[in-house]
Amino acid sequence: MSTLTHLDSKSTIELFDDYVIPNYTRYPVSLVRGEGSRVWDADGREYLDLFPGWGCNILGYSPPAVVQAIQEQAAKLIHVPNTWYTEQQGRFAEFLCTRSFGKAFFCNSGAEANEAAIKLARLHGSSEGRFRMITFEKGFHGRTFGALTATAQPKYHDGLGPLMAGFRYAAMNDLEGVAELIDDETCGIMIEPIQGEGGVRIPEDGFLQGLRNLCDEHGLLLIFDEVQTGMGRTGEWFAWQAAEVKPDVLTMAKGLAGGVACGAMIVRDEFAGDLRPGMHASTFGGNSLAMAAGLATGETIEREGLLDAVTDNAAYIHERLQAVQQELPIIKELRICGMMIGIDLTIPSGPAVGKAMEKGVLLNATSDTVVRLLPALNISREELDQGLDVVVSVLQDMAEDS
Repeated sequence: MSTLTHLDSKSTIELFDDYVIPNYTRYPVSLVRGEGSRVWDADGREYLDLFPGWGCNILGYSPPAVVQAIQEQAAKLIHVPNTWYTEQQGRFAEFLCTRSFGKAFFCNSGAEANEAAIKLARLHGSSEGRFRMITFEKGFHGRTFGALTATAQPKYHDGLGPLMAGFRYAAMNDLEGVAELIDDETCGIMIEPIQGEGGVRIPEDGFLQGLRNLCDEHGLLLIFDEVQTGMGRTGEWFAWQAAEVKPDVLTMAKGLAGGVACGAMIVRDEFAGDLRPGMHASTFGGNSLAMAAGLATGETIEREGLLDAVTDNAAYIHERLQAVQQELPIIKELRICGMMIGIDLTIPSGPAVGKAMEKGVLLNATSDTVVRLLPALNISREELDQGLDVVVSVLQDMAEDS
């Protein structure tokens, strides 16, 4: 008799075929359990995940401190509306703001955080008739209509027009082009300090500071979308700290609560009052369960010294892949910042995902030619070696096939 307590992958896939809208391209695998950087499917196969939870599982799967915090909090309060005060929300806001700046607004996702930032920028500029925002080609800010319009990638807009008015798109690293788009109706500039979906694209030295200067000169809000880069992903709590360019507004999500749905916007004190009562809200934003998970995530990162570990491991990854790059001409460029790794190829990167999965390693392909890795911050050196061995093997296979 089978000892399985769950459906096999085939049966789960059949359930999805019958009842779930097919708006995702899914791999033919049902995942049932995870621990650290490893995850198991319904048929018992183990995988090393170098892209856990699309970057949300920043401490891997089911980190013990986060699990304990969720269990304890669920027995007390899961959710109460924001018409009441809760200690958990106050404590997590304190944690984030004392490691960044200003005041916090909580929501449930990166798209929601960016919607809040767009609203705040327009509210700030409304007395002067300012409503336009500048965003950047190859950026990604979310799927809701404001965040989608801010996403300057036509493939995400197909069939959804007309989009929201008031957005202009600039090329990254072109300060003159940005300056030409600013007019009397511009209220803000929004950018990812490192473009994630765009292929781990890192701005040139001085570009973010140039945007800061333009915003100061024209009275605009500078918004950094750190949905992917936040919570220690780059080796600092936030990417703006490494760049030494402080934004007016900071958005975050993904790894914020260790895999629990949670988003946040941080705003400098002098602009926090622009989001006045009645102008924005989030029913589940700041719920006690997510706040407890977020605080446990942040405390784990500090307690285990993971910011330093990220920096050390990033240097190690760069050294290993740089040696491989010299041997494989299909590797056009390495873009590495902390636990954000982009391997830009001269050929389509999509086949790497299936080839790696066959070898028991999970990764991502984005921006047509980029193999992207977002390992957990606490991945071990042994696991990194195992994963990189497979990545190198896959790239060697692809080079032979090209």
